[in-house]
Amino acid sequence: MRRLAVVVVVALCIVLARANADDDREAAGKAGFMTLYRVLQSPRCRNCHPAGEAPLQFDDGRPHAMNITRRSERNGVACATCHRDKNGTRPGQPPGAPNWKLPPADMPMVFEGRSPRQLCEQLKDPAQTKGRDIPALIEHVAKDELVGWGWAPGVGRTPVPIPRDQVTAAMKTWSGAGAPCPE
Repeated sequence: MRRLAVVVVVALCIVLARANADDDREAAGKAGFMTLYRVLQSPRCRNCHPAGEAPLQFDDGRPHAMNITRRSERNGVACATCHRDKNGTRPGQPPGAPNWKLPPADMPMVFEGRSPRQLCEQLKDPAQTKGRDIPALIEHVAKDELVGWGWAPGVGRTPVPIPRDQVTAAMKTWSGAGAPCPE
């Protein structure tokens, strides 16, 4: 009987340890997502992922001065008309990076105004991310030159608040935990 009690206690301890480990893993995953969320809500990301049809600019998210919208590109006025492959060297010049553009109208990938849970669910849905699953999103954040511009936005612009390698690591933690969403 005593042996059975010991086995039961050991089994219970193992179950509780696993539950705690799962809770810790989920908490780490949610914390990883919140790191990503903080970045996606920064002006460098939010300005090109607006709730409306027009990009925003500057750290305070003003409407784009040139009255550009997603429709502009369809009408032949590409963002690359002003935005070159690299930043200008003087304050006030248009920022630049390869392939400068807004997300398309049919998949605007809105970050502006999204709660953490809304943005988390959006990022987990390949129908809202140009078919990218989470590993592809991690690759996109880690290596895409236009995304990378946020960390080196040029003179007079506030860069993304968390280093790129830390954001990538946080995304991997989130993914590894099963991509849990905050409440």
